[in-house]
Amino acid sequence: MILVDADYVDKVAFNLIVNFERMIGRRIPQADFAKWIDCVALDGGIREGEQETQVILLHDKQKNAMDNFTPGNFKEELNGKAFKDHLGEFVINAYPVEDIVGGEQQFIGTLQMVCTQKEVKRVMVIPNAEDPNIYNKVREALRKTDDDKRITVFAMQPMPGGNFQQEILGYSLMAALGIRSDEINCK
Repeated sequence: MILVDADYVDKVAFNLIVNFERMIGRRIPQADFAKWIDCVALDGGIREGEQETQVILLHDKQKNAMDNFTPGNFKEELNGKAFKDHLGEFVINAYPVEDIVGGEQQFIGTLQMVCTQKEVKRVMVIPNAEDPNIYNKVREALRKTDDDKRITVFAMQPMPGGNFQQEILGYSLMAALGIRSDEINCK
């Protein structure tokens, strides 16, 4: 299961595009959504095979799309869609955040629900870790998770730990944006 704060990831992708275009001196295209999901899955421990991975995108109900991803339209291109590759099948669902609940509460509630599902073996979480309140709530929610689940939290920098692994979100986004290490190393 991959749980994503889609608005946050879109903002991070935008920041990477702006900064790396300046740094490496070329136009950076929109992030390839499927490639990004593959990179997140690999970082979360998924390996080649015939498995199914659910991708849940939570987004502001005022936003119709992620502006820095292709495909990016929640309703027309992502919600209810799937793709299959060497890592198995990825089933994508996009849900707008409801006013009654609020984004933070909906994200944490969804995370808690996902973590209680017995058939879920791996959970990859991409919260807005720049907001310490949200990150602390994610860490607290994961503290109550069974030890038999492999959990990976993605953030732009190492964060105070918990009972989960951490990965740097920027690496998977850079790969999806087509930014190569040799471009960075020579600058």
